[in-house]
Amino acid sequence: MASIDPEVWFAVVYGIFLLLIAHMLDRLAQRTATRTNDWRSGGFTYHEDHDAWMCPEDQWLWPISFDPDNRVMRYRATPTVCNSCPVKDTCTTSDTGRQIGRNVDPWPNSEAERFHRGIACVVVVLGLVWPLAAMLQGRTFLELAVLGAGSAAIALGSWPLWSHLRRTPARFPDHVKVEGLDESVAAQLAATASAAERRTDYGSDRRADTEQGTTEGHTMPGSSRRTKR
Repeated sequence: MASIDPEVWFAVVYGIFLLLIAHMLDRLAQRTATRTNDWRSGGFTYHEDHDAWMCPEDQWLWPISFDPDNRVMRYRATPTVCNSCPVKDTCTTSDTGRQIGRNVDPWPNSEAERFHRGIACVVVVLGLVWPLAAMLQGRTFLELAVLGAGSAAIALGSWPLWSHLRRTPARFPDHVKVEGLDESVAAQLAATASAAERRTDYGSDRRADTEQGTTEGHTMPGSSRRTKR
């Protein structure tokens, strides 16, 4: 052991230290993304066995479409249930039901998340540079063995961080329609307009309009006679 240059030990230890830093950065980014998704879901709970969400009022949101561009599954509650919910004002302003999206791919599943994973991978590469560079400085066989073992340990330890480069995206579900974000927004606007038209076609609304027109018809002649006097 005494014949090994201290720089060799430093290169190996420093490389392992950077590997730990990379995993810590990735874990912090994953935790932040999880908290952000939990905040966006608004306290709703996802039930994997039903592939559906349940809101705090114990109502279900079922899958309605899959966005292949963003790899997002969209879920929506029944409009009649949402519109009569006592806490709707604090949940959604939509008249077509509360909607929630869920990424179907595992972490990292978005551009921002892959950016943070990329930072962790860069740190790992820096950790590998130290022992590999030390191997090029005319080391003894024992020193090369130590550096090689350290490099292999760093490479194996970093494999989970590189997994997103080899992971095959999950195939989108067959039980829902494929619909992009623009199509989803257009469909929601059309549903809102249709709901507005249905609300104005109630019999009570027509009777109210008829009574209002009759009242105006009786009032106008009377007001004209009063004006002539």
